Amino acid sequence: MSGKDLVIGIDCSTTASKAVVWDRTGKAVATGRRTYGLDHVRSGWVEQNAADWWTATAAALAEAAAQVGGERIAAIAITHQRETFACLDAEGEAIRPGITWMDIRATAEVEAFGTGEVHRITGKPPNPTPAWYKLLWLKKHEPETLRKTAHVVDVAAYLVNKLTGVWATSWACADPLGLVDLQRFDYDDGLLASVGLTRAQVGRLLAPGEVAGGLSAAVAAAVGIPAGVPVVVGAGDGQSAGLGCNVTRPGRAYLNIGTGTVSGVYADRYSHGTAYRTMGGPVPGTYILETFIGGGTQNVVWFVEQLAGLTASDLKGGETPEQHLEKLAAAIPAGSEKLLCLPYWTGAMTPYWDGHARGAFVGLSGLHGKAHMYRAILEAIALEEKLLTDGVEAATGQRLDEIVLLGGGSRSPLWCQIIADVLGRTVKLAREQESTALGAGIHAAAAAGLHGSVREAADAMTGVQKTYLPDAAAHARYATIFEAYRSIYPGLKETFRLMTEKMS
Repeated sequence: MSGKDLVIGIDCSTTASKAVVWDRTGKAVATGRRTYGLDHVRSGWVEQNAADWWTATAAALAEAAAQVGGERIAAIAITHQRETFACLDAEGEAIRPGITWMDIRATAEVEAFGTGEVHRITGKPPNPTPAWYKLLWLKKHEPETLRKTAHVVDVAAYLVNKLTGVWATSWACADPLGLVDLQRFDYDDGLLASVGLTRAQVGRLLAPGEVAGGLSAAVAAAVGIPAGVPVVVGAGDGQSAGLGCNVTRPGRAYLNIGTGTVSGVYADRYSHGTAYRTMGGPVPGTYILETFIGGGTQNVVWFVEQLAGLTASDLKGGETPEQHLEKLAAAIPAGSEKLLCLPYWTGAMTPYWDGHARGAFVGLSGLHGKAHMYRAILEAIALEEKLLTDGVEAATGQRLDEIVLLGGGSRSPLWCQIIADVLGRTVKLAREQESTALGAGIHAAAAAGLHGSVREAADAMTGVQKTYLPDAAAHARYATIFEAYRSIYPGLKETFRLMTEKMS
């Protein structure tokens, strides 16, 4: 086959860069992938070598293009780990390691500068994740770094410059940094000035799905894709996953059960509140209202590794520990026989924004075993998601009828059914598990003219593979359980604070 009929979606995530080649129907036809590391400098400090983003991306691009022929590539688009940023010198080289979204060193800055006005401008409730607070930390603790800085870049802006020589990003990529006025889709000059930056030091903001520039001749020769191929700015990985699930209209949400659990709903007008954080949407001019649970598959992995105590004799026929525990947990009734779990292994995000909060099992008795605890963890994520979904619906007046599920947790049929039963909503599995990279592919396909618009591309390139319908009796049972569940955190809030202050 000849002609430019394929696009590439780059997903430069926390631990790897993937380049996935998509056709115009949303089928993945080739993939390249390279991993890189994280540096846990000290407790709460998590950094990364910015140069690794480019080294991995270039290798992944070359690997993917070689499988299909670079001459078939019509456009390349980028999605990436959000909030992570790097400070670069005038030559585009990193002055210090990049600071990742996971880094929580700026807690004092959040307490000092996290005002309601900053929340109103940015859509982000005060918390250590946005880069603005970490830039304030650098201003205080590493002023020489900022004096040397010519460019502050999100991951997309860094890659765009490497690919094209242009300093540009999209507002849906830069917005998570906490420097963008989301009502205007432009930088806020006051927020920039507060950290000693000017507009000359941040990338030009484009609409998500807009072409930033053409692939440079030097990069083209290295990766095997023709020079001049359009390089498109997409959206941060959360919004891009939503686009890959076709969350482009009211009434549908995506639920990504990964290490943490992220959910997002579409909105066509700006709002802000503590029940969610507001992000620039992947469809230009729209928004994603996002909730976040600091738990998900990491809770399951922790339980399997630390408490399950499974031996080789427990597992038969190639069964994994998770499959074994799921089989046992499926035989236990809803509510895990009066055992509840609070899934805040790494603190509470929406709607409480409490970094002191931690996980808990409530109601343990001699009746309970490992299968009860395993099921209670699955139920905890579902019950917390109901708390968040109810909050978003109350804040927006918008009912969600359908949840599109993706991420590692979606591979568990029991978990999927529990989510449907707790929420009382139809749950559908995304057809493509690489929905984040697919979102970038959708942006590329629309920019290349393979489809008429971002929404048309999403309609043509996405789909679902399986549907879970809520069981009426189970939903009624979980409604009662939820009344007990939502009282746990308020009852333990002061305990968590005292543990932090008195037991450190």
